[in-house]
Amino acid sequence: MGDLTGENSALMIPPSQGAQLAIDEFNAKSTNVKVELVKYDSQGNPDQAVPLAQKAATEDKIVAMIGPGFSGESRNVGPVLEQGKIPSITASATNPALAQNGWKYWHRVVANDSVQGPAIADFLVKAKSPKLAFVIDDAAEYGAGLADAVAKEFEAKGVKVERDKIDPNGSDYSSTVTKVKAANPDVIFYGGYYAQLGRLLKQLRDGGVTAIVSSGDGSVDAKLVEAAGKPAAEGAVLGCPCLIPYGSDVPELKTFSDNYKAKFGVDPLIYATEGYDAATAILKAIEAGNTTAEKINDYLATIDFKGVSKEIKFGPNGDIAANIIHIYQVKNGSLTWLGDSTQAQLS
Repeated sequence: MGDLTGENSALMIPPSQGAQLAIDEFNAKSTNVKVELVKYDSQGNPDQAVPLAQKAATEDKIVAMIGPGFSGESRNVGPVLEQGKIPSITASATNPALAQNGWKYWHRVVANDSVQGPAIADFLVKAKSPKLAFVIDDAAEYGAGLADAVAKEFEAKGVKVERDKIDPNGSDYSSTVTKVKAANPDVIFYGGYYAQLGRLLKQLRDGGVTAIVSSGDGSVDAKLVEAAGKPAAEGAVLGCPCLIPYGSDVPELKTFSDNYKAKFGVDPLIYATEGYDAATAILKAIEAGNTTAEKINDYLATIDFKGVSKEIKFGPNGDIAANIIHIYQVKNGSLTWLGDSTQAQLS
């Protein structure tokens, strides 16, 4: 479940395809159990996601869900899945509050924003030694939460912070550009998704703002460059709890990339490895003889294996044990991996 055709679908298609790859590989070798992947296109809209989840639970009688993709829809869908006793593993929803609901059937394979936000802020402090940061968000569940975490960490490191919000459904961000230009910050952070950041970036650059612009995992996609234009996007810094195997020669990453490209005709992008690992966790439960929702959920509590993206092991609240944030930068119109946030350096 996730945004498969909407404005930010580029964030959800790779994990969906990663999950499909894992399931196809499983079905090719399994002789006694076959698994079907049913896709629910919520377009990332929390209101659309709820009836889809109700249909999945009561009519389709799914035994597990990969997703939802975004934090807002995850918040709304969680109670439906809890009531239906259906385990879920999201490959991309990062709001910290999702792990604080006492849900017994919810899991995620990425670090949350209370890890991601400070890691991005710390990287920018180390790289740029800023005195003033301007933090902007889209006033939504994910974007505002991530921006709050970044702002809090900046302030903890002695960086002054100014804030503003934009309308994600709007297209004219001139009032925000005016505020940013007047503040003359050393760094800018945006909490939200790539479609909106692309528009904002272009308007910031057109308005004469030259400070480095950064964002989180919701903006890690090549379509950011398309939305902003290559000149405006150049140099943007993006943090993500995702491992994108750009031309990696690490054997398991290369194997995954080769298999993914052979099946889908494109390189694996954001959350493709996490989608694969989320599906693999469920498939391992099924392979062990657990074919009902509750038994799959019980098995997930014991999962501990080396995934493609990271070690897959869940805490009692469903959060992943591994907390690694990777840093990417737009260079010559393409996303380039700089390393994890503790080792990456800006060129």
